[in-house]
This record gives sequence, structure tokens and C-alpha cells, in this order.
Amino acid sequence: MSDPDTERESIGEPLQLNRIFMEKIWGGRVLEETPGIEIEVEGPVGETWELVDREDHVSVIRGGGFAERSLRGLMMSSPEAILGKTSPSESGHFPIMIKYLCATKPLSVQVHPDNKAAERLGFKGEGKHECWYVLAAEPDSLIYLGLKEGVDASEFVDVADTSGVVDHLQHFEVKTGDFIDVPAGTLHSIGEGITLVEVQDNADVTFRLYDWDRSGLNGEPRELHKEQALVSVDWDARPVGPARPELQSCGGGNHCAQLIEAERFSVSLYDLASYQEFDASERAAAYVLVEGRARIAAGEERWSMEGGDTWLVPASFGSHRVMPEGEQAKLLRVETRG
Repeated sequence: MSDPDTERESIGEPLQLNRIFMEKIWGGRVLEETPGIEIEVEGPVGETWELVDREDHVSVIRGGGFAERSLRGLMMSSPEAILGKTSPSESGHFPIMIKYLCATKPLSVQVHPDNKAAERLGFKGEGKHECWYVLAAEPDSLIYLGLKEGVDASEFVDVADTSGVVDHLQHFEVKTGDFIDVPAGTLHSIGEGITLVEVQDNADVTFRLYDWDRSGLNGEPRELHKEQALVSVDWDARPVGPARPELQSCGGGNHCAQLIEAERFSVSLYDLASYQEFDASERAAAYVLVEGRARIAAGEERWSMEGGDTWLVPASFGSHRVMPEGEQAKLLRVETRG
């Protein structure tokens, strides 16, 4: 039953979200080139948080009838209008996050716990499954993903938090257009020269094992988390590495591919040459426009999307169309689940 104090507010328009810029030691200004967004802060930007609803960071609506309202506020006043059939996170927040990430230097070797390990370590509800769609990759760019065959916990403990960690990880060359699934418990690192979209559970717990012997933005080595990381690793997992999406015709000259169906989100890729119809799903969805320009349409209403934009489509918005403004547009459709 709904909370009687909750405002029954229907949200009949898609919501454009302001991004949040995150400085990182491994970042730079690459996102100005791909996907072509304007970086509004100084310093090395490693991530932009495109959709987030957390206590420390929250998306704010840009324009329209809900301008300047926060996603946190809408989730508190109108959770059913936003999420429909989808359940919020354990803490009552929007259940997923979406980011752009660019690595001009490699990220730390790290792991995110699953919900069981997170609770054991005092971070209830902070299990994190993530996945990556690669927007750009320089030649010979690598990701590190999971343990090599034959490596077990007893062997790995001897090198944990040293450079020897890297020798025990699988590594894969990645190319533009690759998709990578990173389940909770997977040791991983993104190598230099890679720009991607990350879709993940609404969690922000990272345990670092190795940081390439460098200093952080403050000039001091960044903290490592050996004990927590070792508790979080899934020792049996052996990820398969990057996959190439197999685009299929979805009518009107459009092509699409289902990239993943995880517990809390699904991600699909659309390469649009004409309009694509989306029926009311009674779940929240987001569009991440990674190439070209496009618009969302419902009835006579139109909302233009610029390259790099992320728009949230509330569950109450209903049926709509997405079409390119120009010859073609490429976007990710992220739908909430659970």
C-alpha cells in the first residue's frame, strides 16, 4: 500500500538530468571529445555521474516542468510515478546509477562486493554489479578482468596489494563498441586510453588492492583495502571478457541488441535511422545518447536530446517514440528491473 503522505504526482514528461563531474587522478579532458560534452570544472575529470540518487550526490532536473527538482525529491514525493513496478534500493533510492568514465591512466585494481559481502563488511545494500559499453579505445588498450585460470585464494593472498596482483589477472584488448559485464566480486581495472558508459547498481563501495605505485590528487598514496577486498572477491568467477553486440533489425532501418539483463537493470543498444516505438513498460528507463542527436516524442510533444545527454523516462510517462535528428543516432536504453 502506498504511503498516505506521498504526493500522488504523475510525471508526464521525460527528465533531462544535469551531470556531476568527478575529479580522478586517472582522468583528463577526454570526455570533451567522446561523447562530446562540455566539462564545466577544472582538473582531471575521470567520471561524470549522469544519473544518481544518493545521500552525497544526486541528479537535478534540467528544464521542463520539474526544473531544479532533485531525483531524490521526486523519489520521496512520487516513487510510483518514477519507478512503477520497480522496487527502490534497500535505502529507498533510485536503484541504479549511470556514468561516463574516461581513463587517461589505468584505474586501480579493485573489487566491488556483492550484497552478502557488503553486509558482512558493514555496508548493507551496497553490493555492486556493473557493466561497460566502450565508446572509444586507443590501439592496444587493455582491461583487467577476473583471475587467471588456476589462481586460487591461497596463492593470490601472497601478492595482494603488490604489483604481483596484475600478473594473476586476465587481461583483454578492447575496441570501440565492446560490451563488458563486471559482476560483483570480480577483480578488475580499466587500462589507459578507454572511454566508456558504466551502468551499475546504486552502490559506491570500492576496495582497492593495487594502485600502480602512484600518488593521489593530494600527493599522497591512495588508501588500499586488502582485507575488505579479499573478503569481497568471488574466487570461482572467470569472466569471459569483452563481447561484440550482435545488432539485429528492429524495423524501419533501425538495429538493436540486448546487452544484458541483470537483477536490477537491463541495457539495450539502439542504432536508429528512423523512429523507434517504445510501449509503456510500467518501469523507469533512461536513454544515454552516445552518438548524434535525437528526440523523444509522445503525441504532439517533442524533447530534443544532444549528444552525450542522459534522459530519465519515468514509469508514468507511457508509450513514446525515439528518433534521430539527422541521419542516424546511437543510444543505450537502460531499464530498471526488480
